[in-house]
Amino acid sequence: MVLILGGAGYIGSHAVKMMLDQGEDVVVVDNLVTGHRAAVDERAFFYPVDIRDEAALSAIFDKHAIEAVLHFSASSLVGESMQNPLKYFENNVHGAMVLLNVMKAHNVKSIVFSSTAAVYGEPESVPIVETAVNVPTNPYGESKLMMEKMFKWADTAYGIKYVSLRYFNVAGALPSGEIGEAHTIETHLIPLVLQVPLGKRAAIDIYGDDYPTKDGTCVRDYIHVADLIEAHLAALRYLRGGGDSDIFNLGSGDGFSVKEIVEVARAVTGHPIPSNQKTRRAGDPAVLIASSEKAKQKLGWCPGRTEIHTIIEDAWRWHKQHPEGYEVK
Repeated sequence: MVLILGGAGYIGSHAVKMMLDQGEDVVVVDNLVTGHRAAVDERAFFYPVDIRDEAALSAIFDKHAIEAVLHFSASSLVGESMQNPLKYFENNVHGAMVLLNVMKAHNVKSIVFSSTAAVYGEPESVPIVETAVNVPTNPYGESKLMMEKMFKWADTAYGIKYVSLRYFNVAGALPSGEIGEAHTIETHLIPLVLQVPLGKRAAIDIYGDDYPTKDGTCVRDYIHVADLIEAHLAALRYLRGGGDSDIFNLGSGDGFSVKEIVEVARAVTGHPIPSNQKTRRAGDPAVLIASSEKAKQKLGWCPGRTEIHTIIEDAWRWHKQHPEGYEVK
């Protein structure tokens, strides 16, 4: 049985469904602060528990024969982390410590961890490889790096094997449109852009046009959420097969600027999508592009939907069908 922490969130809910579809037994823990109960597949066991509640988490481990953990439970807003860094260390780092204590007590030896490209900060070169230096430019990235280090030392001391998957920009939705991205406060570029043709905002704000990039706007590497979960499944197979702890980047290897994303969204939706130019935001690196060769070679990962038009088409299908997210059936 696999425990999925943060399984009511955007990425976690996709993991729950895709793992259930592959015949896995799944337990979901989510405090529903940002997640949605309606996003959780009804075939899973669900507990509205905070990861930092050690007694409640331990009781779940007592009740279910948990063999491995997929960890998606973390605060993840860069801007908020700059304004309230202690919240990020409390939720992310302390939460990981509680989890590791419970795993240790219950002799659970495998965890796949949702990390981030933010651990690299402003990269010295692109595409970024896993051996690049880690100099986060925001507390969110710093908290994830601290969690990775905790997993490393827990492996050394207790033999808890981990795979840390450093995501770049996750986007899209299941092609069926059943579940997708829905945040109470939306900060991700693609759903923000798609709010314009949905009539939820008049224009998209573009932060910074003076970065050292092809058009002055930030460049990011986008990965389809379904491909991302396939990487988690591959990482779980790797650990079950006796693989040693390791770190892998997950991305497409291609970079798209903010302005390019807006152009693709215009083509997909048929809407003009006006834009407003704003000043830079603190903590945003100019370019983040991944090298995912290690994951492809060592995990056998082969992304199939990570093409920018496909990502935005799938996201648009979800948002058109669920303009209010999970609030309206």
